[in-house]
Amino acid sequence: MSLESVRAVADAVLYEGYLLYPYRASAQKNRTRWQFGVLGPPGAAERGLGEESGMAVQCLLDSADSNLDIHVRFLQLQARQVRRRDADGRLTDVESLDVGERTVLSWDEAVERETVFTGQPVGPDSELLIDFPGGEDVEPVQDGSGVEVGQVVRRRWPVRAHLRLAAERDGAHTRLTVAVENAYDGPLSTKDDATRVSLLGAHLVLRAAGAGFVSVIDPPDDAAAAAAHCVQHRCWPVLAGPPGATDLVLGSPIILYDHPEVAEQSPGALFDATEIDEILVLRIMTMTEAEKAEARATDPQVAAIIDRCDGLTPEELQALHGILRDPLADLRNVEPPSFDTAGAPWWDPAADAAVSPDTDVVVINGVPVGKGSLVRVHPSRRADAQDLFFADQVARVIAVLSDVDGGVHVALVLVDDPAADLHDWYGRYFYFAPDELEPLAGDGIPNEREESRS
Repeated sequence: MSLESVRAVADAVLYEGYLLYPYRASAQKNRTRWQFGVLGPPGAAERGLGEESGMAVQCLLDSADSNLDIHVRFLQLQARQVRRRDADGRLTDVESLDVGERTVLSWDEAVERETVFTGQPVGPDSELLIDFPGGEDVEPVQDGSGVEVGQVVRRRWPVRAHLRLAAERDGAHTRLTVAVENAYDGPLSTKDDATRVSLLGAHLVLRAAGAGFVSVIDPPDDAAAAAAHCVQHRCWPVLAGPPGATDLVLGSPIILYDHPEVAEQSPGALFDATEIDEILVLRIMTMTEAEKAEARATDPQVAAIIDRCDGLTPEELQALHGILRDPLADLRNVEPPSFDTAGAPWWDPAADAAVSPDTDVVVINGVPVGKGSLVRVHPSRRADAQDLFFADQVARVIAVLSDVDGGVHVALVLVDDPAADLHDWYGRYFYFAPDELEPLAGDGIPNEREESRS
């Protein structure tokens, strides 16, 4: 299977959050960038200057007799500084420079980097070096008559990292560890210093020859124990390529599912893979010409997004609206089911005396849990990938709710969430089943009526 089959997804990971709508340097949301896959220089995280320096994945192979091609991909920061040439010929750093109808902005860009290590044997531990030097490029800025009115200076700082490989047998499978560690060893004074020598959007693409990868998300029964032994650190391995392919793994700083793909209706990258293309495209089309001009000046890649969206045909816009897929039946002409309630409201919680979320309790491990109770969260149903981040967190119960099928759901806010009060005020809660919660003693549980037992 060719790497090209996963490159579109890998590129979406590479540029996730690079710039967000409205794609302008002046937008507050674009003042804080590089949110995913950032490997900061050693010691930066401890000093509050940057992110942790390493990431690592562990994945399973069905054989130890294999070679690997390892692609380490990331963005290297490139600072774009605009300089104005003054009347005396000197150059002055400026935030922006107007040249006719065009504006040139100072901004941080990024350069795609990829190091490929081919034919690496699975077995002996090894360490490999990733090294990209710094550099500086100068581009003259000329007006309509060809007179140089300034310069654009693009500067990059050296980026170095170590790639470490290890493998060990786990039953019938081989557990492969691939780790990347930032190897910068120079001085650091500011957050900007740390970002300049960081690996941004770092991720891995692994290709095996002579063996197949085994899913650690949904492993077969004979690999379940070995998959449970795999530990991930800031990077998660998923099978890549079309369904059924086992020779490719994508190690992503964003939690994905096996065999991820970009929707075929998507006309191109928008730097936010979790958004709906149609919504973003329509929002871009509503921008004023002045807003689009600033977005184009912010980054050349954004200029390409604006131009592409402006050039979409009606047919291409219609395709963004989605497509109905049902492998079992064509439901397009099937009437939705109706519910005969004999004129009564389907369900009105305000009129249902059997329901009182503020006072209902549920018994968990012999302890009544209701509004105000403290619990520890142990997600097990994995209804949402975000549940992984709630593991072992302490939460406060806001309400105990029952659905029309008799199921019990406990509404929570996390105690350590700095926005907990806002979530409570808005009524935006997290919901878990009783068997995913552990009551904590001494939390002043009210002695209210029991709603149900778990």
